Amino acid sequence: MTRTETPPPALVDSHCHLDFPDFDGDRTAMIDRARAAGVTRMVTICTKLGNEPSVRAIAEAHDGVFYAAGIHPMSVADEPAVTADTLIALAAHPKFVGIGETGLDYHYTADSARAQQASLRVHIDAARQTGLPLIIHARDADDDMARILSDEYRNGGPYTCVMHCFSSGAPLARAALELGFYLSMSGIAAFPRSTALREIFAAAPLDRILVETDSPYLAPPPHRGRRNEPGHVVHTAAVGAGLFNLSEADFATATSANFDRLFTRAAA
Repeated sequence: MTRTETPPPALVDSHCHLDFPDFDGDRTAMIDRARAAGVTRMVTICTKLGNEPSVRAIAEAHDGVFYAAGIHPMSVADEPAVTADTLIALAAHPKFVGIGETGLDYHYTADSARAQQASLRVHIDAARQTGLPLIIHARDADDDMARILSDEYRNGGPYTCVMHCFSSGAPLARAALELGFYLSMSGIAAFPRSTALREIFAAAPLDRILVETDSPYLAPPPHRGRRNEPGHVVHTAAVGAGLFNLSEADFATATSANFDRLFTRAAA
């Protein structure tokens, strides 16, 4: 009798940056490694609209690779102001699945806070009009982030959203969850000193959890300190499974279903 190996559970890397030059030498091989690890789909994120054609080309060239586009908050001061109409036009592409990443980052770029807030509201408007999920980056801006997300949702109209690479405090997590949004686990959640962050995820509803790499950044153990890639999401997912007392297969099934519910264009 021939022994058959059980395939790895199917996972989704909901946020990565496949266009970054870190992958120029082995991009296709890296995507193949991810598939071999069980990562069946991935969303590559464009952070500057001038790079959108190259990001789109990667998605077009690979089955199971989708893309999103926006202006990263750290780039707002250096990029032309985006309009909702521009984002809506990009969203016509069948592999375009989300708006962003956008958000607020006061860690390095607090001097552009007002411009970041204005840009965030434009992205929210585009997400609302297209029905595609908003992809949020938040760093050292929890109060303003919670205020703007809530204000736009309650006064401008509902929209869907994922708090990508969530590593903020519990109050922002609660504010996002109360609006029906999702929290995405990155490799940070697997770092040994991230106990408080793991507690935030463990207290969240399982049906609001996604997983991601944010590669080439934030590689989880045992790859920490080296280039991250989509296949490494399996290590973060293993940590997530432990938080919810699930098998890795059941956690993969749950987070993939969550991804399908949020990223409807990329649904399996």
